[in-house]
Amino acid sequence: MAPGGNRGWLLRLVIAFSFAQGAVSMARPAVSYRALALGADERAIGVIAGVYALLPLFAAVPLGRRTDHGRCAPLLPVGVVLISGGCALSGLADSLWTMAVWSGVMGLGHLSFVIGAQSLVARQSAPHEQDRNFGHFTIGASLGQLVGPIAAGALIGGSDMAGTSALALLVAGAGAAVACTSLWRIERRDTAAKSRTGQGERVPVGRILRSRGVPGGIFVSLSVLSATDILTAYLPVVGEHRGIAPSVVGLLLSLRAAATIACRLVLTPLLRLLGRALLLTVTCLLAALLCAGIALPVPVWALAVLLTVLGFCLGVGQPLSMTTVVQAAPDGARSTALALRLTGNRLGQVAAPATAGLVAGVAGVAAPFVMLGTLLLLSAGVALRSPGRPEKTGPDAGKRPKRPGLRRTSDI
Repeated sequence: MAPGGNRGWLLRLVIAFSFAQGAVSMARPAVSYRALALGADERAIGVIAGVYALLPLFAAVPLGRRTDHGRCAPLLPVGVVLISGGCALSGLADSLWTMAVWSGVMGLGHLSFVIGAQSLVARQSAPHEQDRNFGHFTIGASLGQLVGPIAAGALIGGSDMAGTSALALLVAGAGAAVACTSLWRIERRDTAAKSRTGQGERVPVGRILRSRGVPGGIFVSLSVLSATDILTAYLPVVGEHRGIAPSVVGLLLSLRAAATIACRLVLTPLLRLLGRALLLTVTCLLAALLCAGIALPVPVWALAVLLTVLGFCLGVGQPLSMTTVVQAAPDGARSTALALRLTGNRLGQVAAPATAGLVAGVAGVAAPFVMLGTLLLLSAGVALRSPGRPEKTGPDAGKRPKRPGLRRTSDI
């Protein structure tokens, strides 16, 4: 069977990712509210959130190595079980240190699922289909990020904050478990057999990071994810300073998420029109300008327009950075390269909010958006030099690509 045939697996993977990501997006604010109900202060909340992001860093590369030299599919149900268990047990925890432990388990489960899922997309997609398939795959994340916080907000509230946040975490655990129903025999036999017979020596991490295209893909991904995280964290603060109601802020963030989904639905025609390198460059550049625009005292309707266009632009970076990293990585190290990309994302999730907090404390609440604009501007420069397609080393080397949207550009 050809790599691009039988796309039923991709739809099932998107459905599973929607439930898994939705559970995590629902659980993370619920964990904070439950910790507050148990007496946590801001520092304790930061530690619990940090454990979610930091603990999986130690497992990312080993999981990538294991996936490079084995099957992808086993990581998916393992990740779902860890997410589901971490959510439910966080709801049952009665101390802050146990909540931190289960938050780390949840983060490890999310990392396991994402590494397995991204590796599956890379293996079961032909090279010319990877941009499109990664775009469709990330729709699952966007749907989860759209629905999860809304569901958490609907359940949490009232005088019994501890009880309602625990209920939200139990519901999130049950929602994550639903993802398992879409994972039956999702990895094709031909790709699974190829992964077992194609084992060779492990490629050193240093060589992977020196492969042209890999550092650039990691940096673009880190920048886009940092923009999304800081936007989610600091838009409520901006709204508070400008007198915008929390319900309106929630609607604005939903517009951003919906625009990201819309972007990924039309990613294929955009790639045909501009090509990967130019599309990444243009969207990062526009996102940089739009982030800086949020720092201006614009009316709510203009802020809605800015966030909608910004969400559309931010929808490009994650799927195309996956393809960039996969196609630039050495053979036999693609899953490890994707794991390194996720490691960069997690580091960005830790460092970017901390830096934004320092900047906001010195220069005001709008300053983090100017910082994001600078970061995305640098990403636009990196994207301009990113490879548009993998270098060929076989008998087809030197032939012109059939699709103009996949032509090579300057090397990183």
